[in-house]
Formats: sequence, C-alpha cells, structure tokens
Amino acid sequence: MEREQKLRRDRDMGANLKKLRLAHGLSQEKLCARLQHHACDIGRSTYEKYERGELNIRISVLIELRKIYGCSYDDFFAGLDSAEN
Repeated sequence: MEREQKLRRDRDMGANLKKLRLAHGLSQEKLCARLQHHACDIGRSTYEKYERGELNIRISVLIELRKIYGCSYDDFFAGLDSAEN
C-alpha cells in the first residue's frame, strides 16, 4: 500500500497562495472549481485553510496550481527563505 507523503510545513506560504489567486482575479470558490476540473478534489474551506497556514498543502495541489497560474514553483516560496525558523 502506497503511503501519502506530505511536505512538512515549517514556513507559511499562505500569503503567497492568496497573492497568486488574487493576481489572477479568482475567488476561492472559482479557484476550487478549476482545481476540481484538474482532478484535485479541494473544497473552499480546505483551500481557505491553506491560505491561512492552518493546513499543509498537498504537492499534487501545488502542481495543479502552477499549471493554472502559469507560474514557477518559486512563486509559491517567494520570500520564505528569509523568514525566521
């Protein structure tokens, strides 16, 4: 049985997730609908927790967000290398 692996969240990328979403003019509901179209079953309340830093984001969701936004992975992690641990 394959075990799901997650990134351990020790930095908060929630602000970057929100910034990217707003830059693309999407509400959380519309973004979640697009994610579901990309086979990511994410509800608005779950995505809201990603943006608030309350829940670890799945790598598969980051992959689909990168496709939706047409951005690089660096955009998700912008400014986090200078944050304190």
